Amino acid sequence: MSRLILLFLLSIPVVLRAQNAKVLEGYVFELPSEASLPGANIYWKSNPQSGVVSDINGKFSIPVISLPATLIVSFVGFEPASRQITAKDVENSVRFFLRAEELSLEEIIVRERAPDQNIRGLEMGKSSVPIETIKNIPALFGEVDLLRSLQLLPGVQTAGEGTTGLFVRGGSADQNLVQLDGAPIYNPSHFFGFFSVFNPDALSGVDFYKGNIPANLGGRISSVIDIGLKEGNYQKIKGEGGIGTISSRLTVDGPLFSDKSSFVVSGRRTYADLFLKLSSDENIRNNSLYFYDLSGKFTFKLSDKDKLSVSSYFGRDFLGISEQFGFGWDNWITSITWNRAIRDDFFLDVNGYHSYYKYLVSFEDPDSGFLWDNILEETGLKATWTWLPNQASSLVWGFHSQLYRFAPISLKPEPGSVIEPIATNPRNGLQNNFFVSYARELTDRISLEAGLRANTYNQVGRGVKYIYENDIPAPESQLLDTLSFGAFESMKFFSGLEPRVAFRYLIDPMTSLKASYNRTNQYIQVASNSSAGLPLDRWIPAGFYIPPIIGDQFSLGIFKNLQNNTWELSLEGYYKNFQNIIDLRQGASIIFTDNVETEILAGRGYAYGAEFLLRKNVGKTTGWLSYTYSRTWRVIEGISENLPFNPRFDRPHDIALVANHQFDKRWSAALTFIYTTGQAVTFPIGTYMVDNQRLPLYGPLRNEDRFPDYHRMDASVTWKNRDQGKKWRGSWNLSVYNLYGRKNPFSYQFTEILNEDIRFDPNTGPVTSRRPGVVMTYLFTFLPALTYNFEF
Repeated sequence: MSRLILLFLLSIPVVLRAQNAKVLEGYVFELPSEASLPGANIYWKSNPQSGVVSDINGKFSIPVISLPATLIVSFVGFEPASRQITAKDVENSVRFFLRAEELSLEEIIVRERAPDQNIRGLEMGKSSVPIETIKNIPALFGEVDLLRSLQLLPGVQTAGEGTTGLFVRGGSADQNLVQLDGAPIYNPSHFFGFFSVFNPDALSGVDFYKGNIPANLGGRISSVIDIGLKEGNYQKIKGEGGIGTISSRLTVDGPLFSDKSSFVVSGRRTYADLFLKLSSDENIRNNSLYFYDLSGKFTFKLSDKDKLSVSSYFGRDFLGISEQFGFGWDNWITSITWNRAIRDDFFLDVNGYHSYYKYLVSFEDPDSGFLWDNILEETGLKATWTWLPNQASSLVWGFHSQLYRFAPISLKPEPGSVIEPIATNPRNGLQNNFFVSYARELTDRISLEAGLRANTYNQVGRGVKYIYENDIPAPESQLLDTLSFGAFESMKFFSGLEPRVAFRYLIDPMTSLKASYNRTNQYIQVASNSSAGLPLDRWIPAGFYIPPIIGDQFSLGIFKNLQNNTWELSLEGYYKNFQNIIDLRQGASIIFTDNVETEILAGRGYAYGAEFLLRKNVGKTTGWLSYTYSRTWRVIEGISENLPFNPRFDRPHDIALVANHQFDKRWSAALTFIYTTGQAVTFPIGTYMVDNQRLPLYGPLRNEDRFPDYHRMDASVTWKNRDQGKKWRGSWNLSVYNLYGRKNPFSYQFTEILNEDIRFDPNTGPVTSRRPGVVMTYLFTFLPALTYNFEF
């Protein structure tokens, strides 16, 4: 079957050469900045039902019809432009400049796509979320957060209160690829998961794929979150920022050397540590708690056909307690992208990147001090060719090479410390991917996309292979020998094919039926005791005893628009199958061991669900209502008596409501409501005594219990200062997280209650009574925040 698909895809260019036709090439820019305007609609006035959309560089290519003819360019929130096109114009690139409409705020917030794109496009399980929409959603501490906004979409579960971890259609958090300008980010969170690392003022938008993932994207089996830094203004210096409850931010952009180059620089920092300095307690004053991030993008228009951009992001978190304990982590990514229009219908995009992630834990003590750190790195090169032979078809192909470096985990004791030094061996991998995808509108009603992604993965040295008795890694297995491998020496080789197919049938102009199938391979994954995603999570590459994960997803959906695209309605169902998915043995410890394979078990899993979405796109009141029914299961020999069990993020019912209302030019309000089934957990079935202490006893079955159902309502109000023609524009945002003060459990502790007082210290007096008890911890109830936002 795979050979037939490959032969079919290789024959496509031969067929397309006969179909090549003249095209008109052009660019779309916004005024007054003259920045590229991606996503603009371009169509001939005589044929408004067929058109194209400008790419990320504002470039478009549309097949030529009988000339002269009028070409229309439009974008939601901008005044449309039209031009009479003659045969002479086809010989050169044409340029359109669109000016923003003055009274289009509610449209800018909600209408980020071409009309009917959800009906006519082949995309399934894809959401393109504009930054303006994200900024209007009420946020924790008033901090606008991209990843938390994605949690409001159907098919996305959360790890718990206040966290940004995403669990998409039954997959774990490490099965999501989060990339910024093409570079992956391994820990996209600040403050232990309470905030994501992305400053919304510096972003151009986000594409979220959870279903029909294009063949040019891969590496994770659940989703791809593709985020872009925005381009700077080519004409004048502009800025925006905000002063919030716990942090402030500033973004400045403008021309760099001339109107052919631009820059964007952005910074954000929390000042929680500054408040600590005001404490009268010396121990508190010596504590540190902060995060900050810096990002920049420099864009150069080398010619009418070439553009080069350089992006970089750096973020740091640190927690220090009394100058004795320190815990922190860094993210640093760099990305270079070259876009070239080879000819009117043929484009090349080349992206090189480096991603660096480091965490450390330090403890200063003369008897037991130590420094523990680890580094993860990924370097990649990706080239993509796009051919648009005519309006009805497109061909995309290319390659993506990746080098993984997982440095040894190191624990170094301080001089005189009784702690023993610990060091593990490095783990490295080299992955190569080759992809091709062809999309064609076969008839007025039927469109088809077929793609294939082939990948190879080689675990390479430096590294070691441990030889176990009977070749079975287990805690009780005897270690027989150790094989050492030199730098880049081949250790273990894997390969795989990932066919991808999508189909769309247009039932009527406002209704379509879609289906898709995706296979994806993932060669690195996380082994962790926590489902929430922690800075210390152990990433494990595929190797001798740990095969890559294979995921198969089948999707079917019906999509309908109502009242002239005012409303969107969709219902999607999916089934996913996982192979070689890993989990930890009961009581496993993997932080410092080099024999991590002895603590890991591999098996299979499956997930299924249905997602309902009703969305209002225009008017003073906009937003969406979503409901998801989903189940996910794991079957792993050695866990839960080999019976199917739910991972912690299995939450059958999920409801999300998002509403925005624009009262007038200056006043607006937003509200969100979330309801989900409680997460699956394992509660103790009894207790037992050890050294006169009562400890919880757990049964053999995993995650048979559940937390109470989770629900929360957030609200915000925004007031804009009166515009008096000044360059400075400001607004105030008051948000309330957990409006009605719901005490959603974050954790439960099973302990002994002495003298009927959970806080009783037995060193302070006699113990007169003991009984087992449960202590619930919750994080936030009614939590207001005030933010001042500005532009200049």
